[in-house]
Amino acid sequence: MSAEGINSGRDDAARVIGRRLEERYREIAAHSMAGLPICNPALDVAACGFRSYGGRVFGIITTPWFMNLVAADFLEGVPSGATAMGATVRIGLPAGEVEFIAGELDGFGRLDSCSLFSPVFEFETMQAVVETAEEAARAFFDPAALAPPPSPPVEVNRRDLLRGRLRQEEEIGR
Repeated sequence: MSAEGINSGRDDAARVIGRRLEERYREIAAHSMAGLPICNPALDVAACGFRSYGGRVFGIITTPWFMNLVAADFLEGVPSGATAMGATVRIGLPAGEVEFIAGELDGFGRLDSCSLFSPVFEFETMQAVVETAEEAARAFFDPAALAPPPSPPVEVNRRDLLRGRLRQEEEIGR
């Protein structure tokens, strides 16, 4: 099997884990969180951008009370190292190092989380929260996010141009 086929299979498995998390959080929303004032009634639960990276599963979970980047182990993979629940775990992603809080989700298992929004009252629609989550998921896995912004263009004024200062500065900069 090609490397592309392996990655595709791992990403499929990651999306399955995302759907499992989505189901688990729907149960929590319907029972434990129903009617609590921290919840945004316009929102539901969604799993966005789940993928395989570095032997683990990453994606974004949105609920009526938070949006988190999460890291989980594959169901039939090597479990991540033992970490005290509540401890900070630093994970290198293509866009840089991210701090997660190690945790355990009842009915699921180990789930490390990085809070992006909590609560989520700034979102008025489910479409807005899903678009934000999908864009955030792309950004965490885009190495171009680490590239420095381009420098601003050099200001040119007519006096410097006529006196040849611009050419001198360009020659010095080489």
